[in-house]
Order: sequence, then structure tokens, then C-alpha cells
Amino acid sequence: MSGMHTAFDLSFAHTEGRWALPGSWVGAPFPDVRIYQEIARTAERAGVGMLFFGDGSGIPDTWRGSMDAALEWGIQWPRQDMGPMVASMAAVTSRIGFGLTYSSTYHHPFTVARLLNSLDHVTGGRIAFNVVASARGADAANYGFAERMDHDERYDRLGEFMRVCRALWASVPAEAIIADRATGRFADPALIHPIDHVGTHFRVKGPLSSMPSPQGSPLLVQAGNSPKGIETSAEFVELVFGFGGLEGKRRHRAALDAALERAGRDASTVGILWATQAIVARTSREAAELRDEVAAFWDPEAVGAFLSHNVGFDFATLPFRFTAGELVEAVRAGQGAQGGFVGALVAELGSDAVLTRDELFEHGWRHATGLDHTLCGSAEQVADLLEEDFAAIGGRGGYMFSSPLAAPRGFADLSELLVPELRRRGALAPAYPGRTLRENLAV
Repeated sequence: MSGMHTAFDLSFAHTEGRWALPGSWVGAPFPDVRIYQEIARTAERAGVGMLFFGDGSGIPDTWRGSMDAALEWGIQWPRQDMGPMVASMAAVTSRIGFGLTYSSTYHHPFTVARLLNSLDHVTGGRIAFNVVASARGADAANYGFAERMDHDERYDRLGEFMRVCRALWASVPAEAIIADRATGRFADPALIHPIDHVGTHFRVKGPLSSMPSPQGSPLLVQAGNSPKGIETSAEFVELVFGFGGLEGKRRHRAALDAALERAGRDASTVGILWATQAIVARTSREAAELRDEVAAFWDPEAVGAFLSHNVGFDFATLPFRFTAGELVEAVRAGQGAQGGFVGALVAELGSDAVLTRDELFEHGWRHATGLDHTLCGSAEQVADLLEEDFAAIGGRGGYMFSSPLAAPRGFADLSELLVPELRRRGALAPAYPGRTLRENLAV
């Protein structure tokens, strides 16, 4: 079994009260680039493979049909376009990679393909692209959509989006660039070709009007874990972000392997980085005290705003009592996300389980904080749990760590306590064995 890869998820390093916790952005308030540069340098010294940024362009407004709670409590906002931040972090590092997220639901593939090509140049081949199919109403409204796109249509569009991007990245191959100073010939036109794509969602002539980048294309990432999402991504995905407990991980791994095989691909070459929230300290007592600080933040309105935004369903509209199955049907009817919190709830309780709204919100509080599934303890204790989990799911990938603590403190603890402990045990894959991110995260 190959060693673990590691990544840090910085998507919410300042939201949900993290900005106010001890060790936070004091003297350099979000989005001060110096904090991101500090995290990047510290993580690179530890040998972390990638820093990842999810994205969302709308302020949560599903809860009670208003953005007030999200604004008041800083729930899933503010969010910047992290492309410029990545460029600044790349300038102070040389090996660690960077993952960026753009929506196939609302963006055009030519724009995204060209942007990521440029960032791959800026970073020297250290860019990954996490393509998403967006389900949130707040995002849809900002791009002129009166309602959210149907789930399956979102993934059909994602599949076509990625076919266009991949064709564009291949349209100007490295061997086409001659750059012969003696003759003045820059490129061989016979090797550069339009893509002439005409599809359901896009018409793109091509070719890409850019130089071929160090990786040729960014490392391609996807996190959809619905059957449609897995089937769509199997055509192109090189690295997957996964979620859930041990049995959920095993099911996801098996479903992905089967989809890759149906697509004619070698499943052993595609790793999964499992989303893992961790609080690591020098002692288990110190870690528990830090966890208690996080738990103290959450106001009920903050929980409602968080859940409603991420599921795409206004939980304030629920009756006093309902079954888990009825909840799924209500979310489905509203074109919300049936995986994530809702899917985990049904898997835990069963579709016939009866819940009151207060009981649902107790589960929702644990989901929003992540404290019910946070690894918490000393570096030795958390490393023990990770090694056991990695062996039980058969390896092939690793972990993408998030922190409920303040930035940069939480990520500094992971870099300076947990990652070195895993490396001391020989549990990690070699740090930066190649020149590009694709080489460094290969399984």
C-alpha cells in the first residue's frame, strides 16, 4: 500500500467564527495575503502536497429566504476569487500545489481553461482544478438564473464543460512550439487545431489562445459523490475528494472503481483524498479545550443558515414532525442536494425514522460544526486513527485536512505536529518527488 498524501482545505479559514478565535487574523484581517503566504510556507516545510480552495459566489440566503443570518454570523462568506491569492502564494513557495474551484454550471469553459492555463504557468505546474456542479440558489441568482438547474442536467453540463476544457488544453501541444530564433518561426501550424465543439450547452471553435502550460492541463479533481456525479467524473477525474465514515468511504471507493472501469480507465491510478477535520495539540486535554472554544460560537440562526445554504433547502419550512424519508423528498422536490448532510442523516437513522425540527437541528449543529466527526487529540493519537482508517479503506489517496480553529494557528498545528508525526512513522508518501503537482500526488 502506497503512503498517504496530504492536503489542506483553506476554503473556510475565516468563516463560521474562525476569524475571532485565538490565533486568528490579528493584525492582518481577511483577506490579507500575508496570512495565506504564511500558511503556504509552513505547509511546504512540512511536505504537504496541496492547498485547496473551494468556492461559492453567492451569500447564503436560503434560510428564511434572507441573507441576514449569514451576514450577521459570517456563514460561508465572505468569499474571494482565490486565483490571485494562489499566484501570491506560489511566489513564496516552489513545490506545494494549489487547488482552485470553478463552477461548470455558471462559467464558460474557454474562460476557465485559459485562466487555469495561465495559473499553471505562474506556479510552474502546480495547479489542480476542482470542477463543480453548483446547486445553490444564491449562486444561480448572481449569474442570471431564476431557478437552479436540475441535478442531472447540471452533471450533463459538467461533462460537456470538461470535454471542451480538455480539448482546448490539447489544442496547442508542447511540440507545436518551435521558437527558432535563427529562422523566426514560432510555432508549427500543422500541430495546432480548432476543436470545433458544438454541443448542448456550448459552442467553442478553439484552439486555446495560450501557450501550453507545464502540466499540459491542471490536475483534474471532482468531489461529486452521487451516482450521476461519480459516473460523469469517471471520464476525466485524476483525483477525487471524498467524505463520510468508514463504510461510506468503502462504498464511494467501490462505486468510483466500478465507474472508472466502465469508462475504460485504470482505477488504481485515481486516488481519493478524504475530507477530514482535525484539531491537533500537544496534549489531548489541550485539544479538547480548543474544541470547546469552537462549539461555543454557534448560534441557532447560524446553524440554520449553514444547513439551508449547503443543502439548498430552507429548513425553516419543515413541519414540527416528519420522517427522514419525507425530508429527502422535500429536498429533492426543491432541487436541493440529497447527499451531504441529508444523505448522511438517512444513512444513520433510516428513512422511516421520525424527527422533530429540534432533533433535526441537533444533528444539524453537529454537522455544521463538524465536531461530531472531528479527529481531536495529540499528534500521536490522531496519527493512530489515520493509519487505522487508511489501512481499512485500502490506501490509494490520503487526507485533505480542514481545521475548525483560527488561521493560521490550526494549520500551523497540523503542519508542525501531525504531519511530522505521520512522516516519522513512514505513513506518508514521499514529499515532492516530481516537478509538477500531478507527479507529486500520483498514487
